[in-house]
Amino acid sequence: MSGVLVVAEVRQGALRDISFELLAGGAQLAASGAGPLRVLVIAGDPAAHAEVLNVPGVEEILTVTSPLEHFEAHLQGRAVSEVITQLQPAVVLAGHTVDSMGFAAAVAAQLNLGFASDVVSLSFDDGMLQAQRGSYGGRLVATIDFPGRERVMALVRPGTYEAPLPGGGSATVRDGGVTLQASQAATEHLGFIEADGGDIDITKADFLLAIGRGVEEESDVEKMMELADAIGATLVSSRPLVDAGWLPASRQVGQSGRTVAPKVYLAFGISGAVQHLMGMRKSQTIIAVNTNASAPIFGVADYGAVADLHDVSDALAEHFGS
Repeated sequence: MSGVLVVAEVRQGALRDISFELLAGGAQLAASGAGPLRVLVIAGDPAAHAEVLNVPGVEEILTVTSPLEHFEAHLQGRAVSEVITQLQPAVVLAGHTVDSMGFAAAVAAQLNLGFASDVVSLSFDDGMLQAQRGSYGGRLVATIDFPGRERVMALVRPGTYEAPLPGGGSATVRDGGVTLQASQAATEHLGFIEADGGDIDITKADFLLAIGRGVEEESDVEKMMELADAIGATLVSSRPLVDAGWLPASRQVGQSGRTVAPKVYLAFGISGAVQHLMGMRKSQTIIAVNTNASAPIFGVADYGAVADLHDVSDALAEHFGS
């Protein structure tokens, strides 16, 4: 069979945002000829999630009941493996998350699937899947194909696709035909300890003020932070400023940082290296300020000014009373 299988992700009884982002990516692949879009949800009560997963474009929702309250990698892997064997989908999508990384590579090896992790772009042309992801520490973007592989599993970076609104679809719901036993689990869940996400989650912000090499002096970062506060934006940066220790990694946008899609992305002194563009290209409106008229950032910007960022920032600060 052909088709796209999305593996939904459930944590502490709730669907995670990545599940809906994967549905958007899967719908695009289905529309490009990859075949019907199906969703697999594995949980203690999977039917409870079916209604919100039933978004336009999804043909079928498969449910598998877990005997455990929380995610367990070996049970998840067993269920995913059996459903892939049944359906033979051309593409399997899961999130590039701590949960999926616990089982996905093992399933891909077991079933001889093509495999790519931390994917930031997918396309399906002439019956072939291609994936883009970072390489050489995020300094380059690699395009990967999978010759000789009939089926491919891709782990997609959170934030790559804009999640659709829950519900509103016409998918059918059926049991996935997999029986899981608690004795099949190889690990025991002891509790959750949330990782330190940094001082702010930039992926949720609607308005980002991004600064790059053009800032030049560390002392100017505080001024830019004040400007961001004055105009209602969240301050982020390109990699060089994080590498220099001027801002924490939680504020880095790009291939080796966070993928963002705000309503407005205001870029000051960012040239637009491909690694950075991969992390912000889905912004709804991009405004660029750079002294170099040939800077690549202008190629993706909706509006641009060839000007000194300090002149523009000072004018904005004066206007907004910063």
